[in-house]
Amino acid sequence: MADTNKQFREALQLCRDIFSKKLYDYKPSWRMLRPSSLTDQLFIKAKRIRTLETTGESLVGEGVLTEFMALINYGIVGLIQLDRGYADKVDMSNDEAMALYDKYAEECLTLMQKKNHDYGEAWRDMRVSSYTDLILTKLERVKEIEDKNGVTTVSEGIDSNYMDIINYSVFAVIKLKLE
Repeated sequence: MADTNKQFREALQLCRDIFSKKLYDYKPSWRMLRPSSLTDQLFIKAKRIRTLETTGESLVGEGVLTEFMALINYGIVGLIQLDRGYADKVDMSNDEAMALYDKYAEECLTLMQKKNHDYGEAWRDMRVSSYTDLILTKLERVKEIEDKNGVTTVSEGIDSNYMDIINYSVFAVIKLKLE
C-alpha cells in the first residue's frame, strides 16, 4: 500500500512550489481578500472542477488537477487570513507568507493523520468527484457561517472546514497525479 504521509507531503510540495512562484510574481496580494471573497474564490474553483467533471470539456486548457491545487493554496491563504485578518495593503513579506504557509500545511497534515487513522484510509476508495461534492458542501457551510458572523451552535468553525477542503483536495491531487 502507498504511504499516505509521503504522498500527502509530495502533493503539498507541488502546491507549495506554485505558491512560492506566485509570491514572487504578485507578493502576498491576497492579504487584501476579506473572508467572504476568499470563500467565493474557493467556490468558483470547486464549481469549475464540478463543471469539468460533468462536461469533460475545458475551454481554457486547464484541468481539474490545477484547480485542486489552487484549492489547496487558497485554503491555506484562508487559514492565514482567519488568523491574521485581511489588510488594506500587502503587509507581510514573501518569507513570512511562506512560513505561515508551512505552518498551516503542517496543521493540515496532522489533521489528516488523525482522521486517516480513524477512517482507515477510506479516502483511497472514494471517487475524485466525491471530493468535489464534499468540498462544495463544506463551502456552502462556510458561507452560512460567514452569513451568521461566525456564530454556530454545534458545528465546526470556518477553519475546520477550510482544513477539510485542503485535505480532500490533497487526496484528489494524490489520485490524479501521484498514483
